[in-house]
Amino acid sequence: MTTEADRALKDEQGLDDVVFDERGLAPVIAQDDRTGRVLMLGWANREALATTLSTGLLTFWSRSRSELWQKGETSGNTMELVSLQLDCDRDAILARVLPNGPACHTGDSTCFGSGNPLPAVLDRLDRTLAARNESRPEGSYTTRLLEDANLRLKKLGEEGAELVGALATSDADRATEEVADLLYHALVALRAEGKGWSDVARVLEDREAGG
Repeated sequence: MTTEADRALKDEQGLDDVVFDERGLAPVIAQDDRTGRVLMLGWANREALATTLSTGLLTFWSRSRSELWQKGETSGNTMELVSLQLDCDRDAILARVLPNGPACHTGDSTCFGSGNPLPAVLDRLDRTLAARNESRPEGSYTTRLLEDANLRLKKLGEEGAELVGALATSDADRATEEVADLLYHALVALRAEGKGWSDVARVLEDREAGG
């Protein structure tokens, strides 16, 4: 029986097992390793796969430009490689990746049109917070929150109470704003603890799968 390990592509020698089509290409499906979501489909020749393995960043072959194309080389939305795996016929490849931003040029988290901008918006916000956590720019409100645990907890309590107040008075517009405020402060608090939106998304995906 062929196991998953038998189909793993770990080095350039393993590329001998790939069944490329008449153009020398094979389809590559990118999957978020954290959430299991399918992100996009691209094409790769042997050189693109070898580049992916050597750099650790997902690289395709551009059929329109006839050249190698590293995902995110212009936008910065790269995909860090976790693993490459052949399917049972060895003519298609699953790339498990860690996306650094939206997969689609539209800003959506996947190229399959979820129609919902929320994941992309939250992803961009989370990446901004991660950058603030690294640089801690002087005078930034986010920096103040990251450096003061008591302030973080105080603001979370205040925003939660304000949301309850808005809902209690059926003020939908205000409630919408308070949800945004609460979400921002919650993500800052998570970032201060070494977690982020992707960790929340994984929990939500698990709960969705569990019914």
